[in-house]
Amino acid sequence: MKKILIVNRGEIAVRVVRACRDMGMPSAVVYSDADRASLHVLEADEAIRIGPAPALESYLNIDAVIEAARKVGADAIHPGYGFLAENWRFAKRCEDEGLTFIGPTSDALQLVADKIRSRETMLAQDVPIIPGMMSSGKDMDEYRAKAAEMGYPVLVKASAGGGGKGMHVVREEGALEAAIEASSRVAASAFGDDTVYIEKLIERPRHVEFQVLADTHGNCVHLFERECSIQRRHQKIVEESPSPAVDHELRAQMGDTAVRAAKACGYTNAGTVEFLLDEDGSFYFLEVNARIQVEHPVTEMVTGVDLVRQQILIASGEKLDFIQADLSQTGHAIECRIYAEDPRSSFLPSSGKIALFREPQGPGVRHDCGIYEGWEVPVHYDPILSKLIVHAEDRDAARARMKRALKDMSILGIATCLEYLADIIDNEAYAAGETQTDFIEKHMSDWPSVATSEEAEHLALIAAALSLSGPSSAGGVVEESAPSPWDTLGGWRVGGGR
Repeated sequence: MKKILIVNRGEIAVRVVRACRDMGMPSAVVYSDADRASLHVLEADEAIRIGPAPALESYLNIDAVIEAARKVGADAIHPGYGFLAENWRFAKRCEDEGLTFIGPTSDALQLVADKIRSRETMLAQDVPIIPGMMSSGKDMDEYRAKAAEMGYPVLVKASAGGGGKGMHVVREEGALEAAIEASSRVAASAFGDDTVYIEKLIERPRHVEFQVLADTHGNCVHLFERECSIQRRHQKIVEESPSPAVDHELRAQMGDTAVRAAKACGYTNAGTVEFLLDEDGSFYFLEVNARIQVEHPVTEMVTGVDLVRQQILIASGEKLDFIQADLSQTGHAIECRIYAEDPRSSFLPSSGKIALFREPQGPGVRHDCGIYEGWEVPVHYDPILSKLIVHAEDRDAARARMKRALKDMSILGIATCLEYLADIIDNEAYAAGETQTDFIEKHMSDWPSVATSEEAEHLALIAAALSLSGPSSAGGVVEESAPSPWDTLGGWRVGGGR
């Protein structure tokens, strides 16, 4: 492996660039017209334009990606998360083109991408699965019969789906047909596959996932769990490790099951086996996320293992240099995802120029970031800006550190979820570890509070003044090449005192 092309953008692309730099590995990134001045472009050793702003014409364009790899002389591709990361056809194309795909094989990807096939595979290996259909229904009568057999409520899911797309809760028979039709439409649009199935809805579970690493020599380990139950519209927003609901015995049992599940799929590289944990301590296989996860830093903080580095080593053919007995958790880590969206306006995405940016500092604070002051946040992609991660000796100390870090962080010129996240961390139920998947609707439904601090008002005035201080770059002429770091600094000069 001589050079890696990173086929992604934002904070995860920056994260992979820096891992490559630590390993002495040259890296190149792709960028769309909307991202020509993005941080990942400035950080990489080399950047190549891949197409117009729409993702289908750039980051999801497989032919353009392969051509870009040839142009920069890359022999390996890191897909990050999202976009093409779990596309088995893309992985197969890389294999056919002689490019190393830093992830699982196309066969493993194809298996885990199909939820129905995954459930069949897990059942054959005695991995507990949520009761539900083992195939798509032939007609509505079959769906009705299966739902009646399981008992309501049930969950309609897209077989090829992810990220909550096409998912509908049905609590009575009269709503089933509409949910099936709606889920099928969304699945066809989002994944090109309208196959849907139903499974029993587990009420008030926790979403607990286990990080796994598997090399190409038959070695597989887990790196313990992450609690990812704080979700809004099925999207994770706060994660932590260890889980406040998992003790040593349950951790060992779930971890062993995760390794067994990964081996059953013929899985290699980094991946995540996701479970639902019931209130009585029973757990059920949910799915395999066949990529690096957004929340991977909390695992890195408590284990000391660089997961992106391990991805690259495994893809290079290296054996894992540790076994399960070598791994342990130290302290507690919490991650908050920072989105460019307005929680006071139904979480609508927010775009525009970042007028002021202040990052939190201090011991145990990590900020995986894809932005900088003066950058124009585009409207075309997922609104995640960065991830704020803290680590401390225990959960209470980590929570206090996160509260302080969120307070110390400022992003002005666009709307963000910083205040919303701070209120989650400060919530009494969160402090008590009561973090089931209904946390947001149960404890945050009356947000926002009517009070606005004087500091927030003051910062808003500063942002307004800064936004008027100079012309926006939105709508400007698209440049043929990415700007240099000097271009992004604005006006500057070298001078001395009189």
